[in-house]
Amino acid sequence: MFTAKDIAYRSVFVINCLENRALRVSNGSLLLQDVDKKKTLTKLPFQKILALFVIGHITVTTPLIDQCTKNGIPLVVMKPNFRPVFFFSITAEANFLLRKRQYENDKNDLEIPRILVANKLQNQLILLNKVRLKTLSIEKARIHLRDSIDRVTTASDYDTIMGLEGRAAKSFFNAYFEKLDWKSRCPRTRIDPVNATLDIGYTILFNYIEVFIRLFGFDPYIGVYHRLWFKRKSLVCDLVEPFRCLVDHQVLKAFNLGQCKNDDFKIFKNEFLLKHERNSDYTRMFFELLIEQKILIFKYIRDYYRCFMRNCDSSLYPKFLIK
Repeated sequence: MFTAKDIAYRSVFVINCLENRALRVSNGSLLLQDVDKKKTLTKLPFQKILALFVIGHITVTTPLIDQCTKNGIPLVVMKPNFRPVFFFSITAEANFLLRKRQYENDKNDLEIPRILVANKLQNQLILLNKVRLKTLSIEKARIHLRDSIDRVTTASDYDTIMGLEGRAAKSFFNAYFEKLDWKSRCPRTRIDPVNATLDIGYTILFNYIEVFIRLFGFDPYIGVYHRLWFKRKSLVCDLVEPFRCLVDHQVLKAFNLGQCKNDDFKIFKNEFLLKHERNSDYTRMFFELLIEQKILIFKYIRDYYRCFMRNCDSSLYPKFLIK
């Protein structure tokens, strides 16, 4: 199992294969090659790779999977629209004691769900407190979030927690993105450039968190807050919640600074899709953001793992608070 030193030594590599690129294994290293020019662009020692993200179309070979297995490297392949199509990782799947603990966990126990949701709302409140121009909607949302945090920590049933989270999220988004001509948060429908950018960031965040979850051997489909649902990785959905604030803040900052613009998108079948030539810029923006938080995210998942295995009191579970 990886340690914090391993995480610090190893790097997350993101390879954009939208152009004619190929991956090849040679002498214990991963080579990224330009197929047309028959030229090696990058050489990566497998021992230094923490996780490998490939965006675009790629051929996954047996030698590549073999090296990923030997070195404990999760391999994530995503379409050009950032939708994951392949996730390979067997780093710690033999941790049967952890999975046994997951399967036996009381699904009606709300201690951990309360922590996760309250942590998410706390970060949303921090973001609102950082906004310089305190409009009426900002002030109302701050009051709403403070009240929701108090109520979540004492909620006695699952539906109440979900209702509080949903209403708080609506209040937060309406206030935080009001200067960007915000309409509403509509996941995966891409009704406007801001929603489309949030979807890109959340998708990258989701896969990034899953990498760390699998390092410890968790079954990603067994959550504590999000219920079992066909093909839904409920635990990843759970542990993404405290970190969504990173994407929210980055999206607002990028649009305010002109790094992201409405012109970066085209409309296809009533949806806003990122233009091909801007793909690598958005990829870089979000991965650089998350790689900066690599150690903090690892320690959060590690401490969550330790608390979960030891059946610790809820007060000992980790929190991530954005700075």
